Amino acid sequence: MERVMGGGMLPLVLASVGVLMLYRVLVRLRSGASVQDAVVVITGASSGLGKECARVFHRAGARLVLCGRDATRLQEVVQELTATSDTQTQTHIPSIVTFDLAETETVGKAAEEILKCYGQVDVLINNAGISYRGNILDTHVSVHRNVMETNYFGPIALTQALLPSMVHRRSGHIVVISSVQGKMAIPYRSAYAASKHATQAYFDCLRAEVDHYGIPVTVISPGYIRTNLSLNAVTGDGSKYGVLDKTTATGRDPRDVAQAVLHAVRHKSKDVVLAGPLPTLAIYLRTLWPALFFRLMSSRARKEQKAKDE
Repeated sequence: MERVMGGGMLPLVLASVGVLMLYRVLVRLRSGASVQDAVVVITGASSGLGKECARVFHRAGARLVLCGRDATRLQEVVQELTATSDTQTQTHIPSIVTFDLAETETVGKAAEEILKCYGQVDVLINNAGISYRGNILDTHVSVHRNVMETNYFGPIALTQALLPSMVHRRSGHIVVISSVQGKMAIPYRSAYAASKHATQAYFDCLRAEVDHYGIPVTVISPGYIRTNLSLNAVTGDGSKYGVLDKTTATGRDPRDVAQAVLHAVRHKSKDVVLAGPLPTLAIYLRTLWPALFFRLMSSRARKEQKAKDE
């Protein structure tokens, strides 16, 4: 039975991926709504994708509230943005709010500070996050909790703190930067993949529940991006991984991903996968041909373990 399914399933999967890629190209050709003067909140804005999103939305004329743990680094981003305002679009000096998403008990107060900046939030971009590399057998449960606090509980705490003001105005847009690993899991990424699967589920539920208020919810799932995410990843004992993975080093340019985030906001997209043909194919395989997907992941795990043992 599996052999029969396999013979006819693979062409269907490949054709579906091709149609999806063509659809993405066509969608990108359409113009979208302006974000001029919109209040855009970005977490994790001091580096990586968050910093690139700050640049892109600043050039587009948004009123930014940049959030992160380090006030000095956030202020450096503000200075950089204001010093390079060479666009014809009217730009605004960004505001900053400093807090740690992992400390969820302080997120409510941070949300109050965010609302004080401009009195409202038009777009919330939940970008801040932490990655993980490790073997499940050697990973302490506290590491799983730490990753979940930053990647899942922090973003939903901030979202739920700002959501009532959006519901009251019947206006707003919630964006979360997830990952392709929120749609399919790969070995030695358990804590990270689990946090992104939880993120995908929560924001899918939120999208349905706030649709009648006119509040769009966008989940963006990139593949590997050229940032310091792997360098700052935690390992099984909680220490830093400290390695720039080859997959990360050869990943997408964060500037391109930031442009895609702006595009998704302008078009009020619901679910966006920013990955090449192979990761996209893997997502389809996980749903349409799971037996093959599981074999491929087992093979990948054995190869990675062998490489570590050598």
